[in-house]
Amino acid sequence: MAKDEIAYLGSDTVYEGKLNFKGTVRIEGRYTGEIVSDGTLNVGKDAQVQGTLDVGELLLSGHFTGDVTAKRRIVVYSSGVLEGQVVTPNLLTEEGGIIEGQISMKAPVKPKA
Repeated sequence: MAKDEIAYLGSDTVYEGKLNFKGTVRIEGRYTGEIVSDGTLNVGKDAQVQGTLDVGELLLSGHFTGDVTAKRRIVVYSSGVLEGQVVTPNLLTEEGGIIEGQISMKAPVKPKA
């Protein structure tokens, strides 16, 4: 587990439900459900994630299917596959990365003073 990761969901595991966290979580196995966080979700190369994401940042090397909202950015690495609806102010896709679906890039909402 990397120094800044607070949780690691291993490759031989299957999870279902709702996950809330602060900091960084890395998923290597299968996850179905809802994930809510202002932190960073790191989806590993062999991971399969399906559901709804509302995160600060998504780093995708594996496969995600569903709706994702990222407050800061989404990075789809060369092995990543993202299928679904995407809302984020910043989107980066490496060569080989796949995005299939609807993308909406909106400026981050600034809190009212």
